[in-house]
Amino acid sequence: MTSWLLLAEADPNAGGAAAPTPFNPMLLMIGVMALFFFIVILPANRRQKREQEAKLKNLKRGSKVVTTSGIIGTVVSLKETEDEMVIRSEDAKIKVKKSMVSEVLASADETTTDASK
Repeated sequence: MTSWLLLAEADPNAGGAAAPTPFNPMLLMIGVMALFFFIVILPANRRQKREQEAKLKNLKRGSKVVTTSGIIGTVVSLKETEDEMVIRSEDAKIKVKKSMVSEVLASADETTTDASK
């Protein structure tokens, strides 16, 4: 690093301005960060969004879900046209948005299979 600084310094005897350095470390750092963003972060976000949409499409009546606020319940009613659903948790029925479902613990098919055993 110091050798670049020494090479970049202008000759004090020369009366002209210093020549610009061909290599700017700040631009390199910005380029690497942008490359990291486009290669690692952006595809991960897209994949996560696709997985969330697939979970929401597979929701059925009787599925056990966990909301983003931590409420665990069973889907009671669900309409395809609306973004709301009703879940039952213990003695309460709660109306929540579909987008607030963070995890599907068991689908309706798995719940009926477990109950029959």
